Amino acid sequence: MEKIIKYLTYHVYKYINRGLFERDKVTYILMICFKILITAEKISNADVNMFLKGGASLDAKSERSRPFNFISDKVWLNILSLSRHHFGSDPLAFFRDLPDSIQRNETQWKQWIDKNDPELYPIPDFQERIMAEKEIGSLLLICLVRSMREDRTLVSCSGFIL
Repeated sequence: MEKIIKYLTYHVYKYINRGLFERDKVTYILMICFKILITAEKISNADVNMFLKGGASLDAKSERSRPFNFISDKVWLNILSLSRHHFGSDPLAFFRDLPDSIQRNETQWKQWIDKNDPELYPIPDFQERIMAEKEIGSLLLICLVRSMREDRTLVSCSGFIL
């Protein structure tokens, strides 16, 4: 049965992928990857929602204000939302210290955010912890990049897919 599922999944993927524009292929493959990981119970629907929505569900007026000018209000809401999210079955929010870390290490975070390709550089205060997470480390990385540098999301997702 497992071989049939893998065979059909692959052939449906190939058939649909053939008809997509090149710019849409990464998005389609990412959707397939998310569904496979949800089915395998490595991630949850809430994790995918966190990636897709970020801080859009938070009310800017009721949240604490952003500490620095190099962070926009939208990015700050994404950071706050990410800091409250529990990935998988983790009882503690993985990024619970993220807002405080950014406030403590303003220079390092500003340098990371300002890089042309931040997804390729070590993440201040979190690199070792993300690398230690074998199953969801790459998901944590794309969620962080999406939250702080939305323009680099598609590029970091390419790394997640591979």
